[in-house]
Amino acid sequence: MAFRNAVALVAGGASGLGLATAKRVVQHGGYAVIMDLEKSNGAEAAKEHANMRFIAADITSTEGVSNAVKQTVEEFKRIDLAVQCAGIGTVIPTVNPKMPAEKRAAIFKKTVDINLTGAFNFVTHVAEQMSTQETRAANPEDSTMDSFSRGVICMTASIAAMDGQRGQSGYSASKGGIVSMTLPVARDLAKHKIRINTIAPGLFDTPLLAALPEKARTALAASVPFPPRLGDPAEYAALIEHIYHNPMMNAEVIRLDGALRMNI
Repeated sequence: MAFRNAVALVAGGASGLGLATAKRVVQHGGYAVIMDLEKSNGAEAAKEHANMRFIAADITSTEGVSNAVKQTVEEFKRIDLAVQCAGIGTVIPTVNPKMPAEKRAAIFKKTVDINLTGAFNFVTHVAEQMSTQETRAANPEDSTMDSFSRGVICMTASIAAMDGQRGQSGYSASKGGIVSMTLPVARDLAKHKIRINTIAPGLFDTPLLAALPEKARTALAASVPFPPRLGDPAEYAALIEHIYHNPMMNAEVIRLDGALRMNI
């Protein structure tokens, strides 16, 4: 399969899973727009590929996301695929005498604001644009099994949504919210001929894990049943490609974790 002539908008596309997805799109014949923070490496990444662009925007900003959608459509006329990879990881002890309750609550709120509310902010803006587009059937020269959708959206949760560890109350709640909203959003968008799915990755070799000591990374990799290693972001991108092409993939939450089930 390929992304021939497809236009993808990738939130959090400057690194990790998002960048791998953007690269796969352009390498397989499509156009990718990276939406990420101004301070990210998005501009540098986009310069390396003729069919890749960078737009600075915060996923929690209504104006920022709206502008990213508008700029993408102004240049490429439509958005076929929207992928939400932007998010943060936090550790919040439920009880900790060294951290005031007010600070714990503030970290929790920030996590949910970025990971969950930000995800919906992105989804609602791109879906509004997609609902105005022709289906791919109007352009038969574009290669895709799914020629009758106006667009496809993929959100990124985490296996922490199901297997949250100690200290992950905010992170797990935010990712669990993404899992929970997948079906109702899919039902909302069905009449507009838009599909939405969620991927729940396990342990992937992203910048977040790259910051850990090598000993810790090795231990995490060994905890994955099979294959006993960290996931490659390219494997996430490959699943995005399959979801994009498969018309029956809708309202699904797909674990991508090598059979890993997190313990406490």
